[in-house]
Amino acid sequence: MPKFNRKILSYLVAFALILNLIGCSQPLLEDVQQAADYTYQIGPGDSVNIFVWGNPELSTSAPVRPDGKITVPLVEELLASGKTPFALARDIEKVLSTYIKSPQVVVMVSGFKGISTQQIRVIGRIGGGAGGGGAGGAGGAGGGGIGRYQGRAIPYERGMTLLDVIIQIGLNQFADGNRASVIRDVNGELKPFGVRIDDLIDDTDLSANVLMMPGDILIIPDAYF
Repeated sequence: MPKFNRKILSYLVAFALILNLIGCSQPLLEDVQQAADYTYQIGPGDSVNIFVWGNPELSTSAPVRPDGKITVPLVEELLASGKTPFALARDIEKVLSTYIKSPQVVVMVSGFKGISTQQIRVIGRIGGGAGGGGAGGAGGAGGGGIGRYQGRAIPYERGMTLLDVIIQIGLNQFADGNRASVIRDVNGELKPFGVRIDDLIDDTDLSANVLMMPGDILIIPDAYF
């Protein structure tokens, strides 16, 4: 999964320290309603598999570039990021209609990274091991970076909970899960909410297994000894 860049990590670590000082008195919204019409949107790093019925020579796979575009036979520099597979298929059909009669296209996605607003981003003491966890040690892939903190971005899935996120990222032995925070966009304003990861994992307190939302940022600080 993609790592945060160093500038974003530094910003979020500073934000986490501020939250630790002021505290997070609000629990995470328990009555949050996850959108019933949630549809995955293609993002940079995804791989799209394109099938053109009756034209196997045009059927292919292509990565979505960092600029969000794809290039496939007869279709160059087409924006894919932010579109659903259905919408991208229709756009490809429009381009191909210049060359073939009534093209029928199906797009399937693999890789699943998605757009940033449909990701859940995590920073802090994640992964296993005493050095900050995860491949690359405390500074992330390749070392260096900002010390013990790491960042991960994972695609949101319908019905995803806090436990689902922890299963994917892992939790470092030096994390203080009960001082973790979720930063969530509430009516256009970013607000911090406290979550209780230790209660959920160590005490099997399922009341702490709250729903997550697309765009959430989970911050997991150090434990004090």
